[in-house]
Amino acid sequence: MSASESSSDSEKEIVAVTKHGQATIPKRFREKLDIDAPGKVLFRETDDGTVVVERVRSASEMQGFAARSDPSTDTPATELLRDKRAQDKSERDAQFSSDK
Repeated sequence: MSASESSSDSEKEIVAVTKHGQATIPKRFREKLDIDAPGKVLFRETDDGTVVVERVRSASEMQGFAARSDPSTDTPATELLRDKRAQDKSERDAQFSSDK
């Protein structure tokens, strides 16, 4: 094993996986990633096949994340949903009336 391999091995730990696919994230990694329980993590695979674990921010942490200095430029999500539902209903109504 080369010196570079041994230095990266210091960040490894073996954990058991239950029959339900559950594994406990070791405390030192939870602390390093600032993962609180209950919480969520993201597993993603990079192009080279490496699996990366990342902490997912909670909804309260994300609150105001995309806020802008001029909030009047954004359409509220409720308004967008209301418009989309109205459009979908119109399309359904038109489809059913043309089927007759």
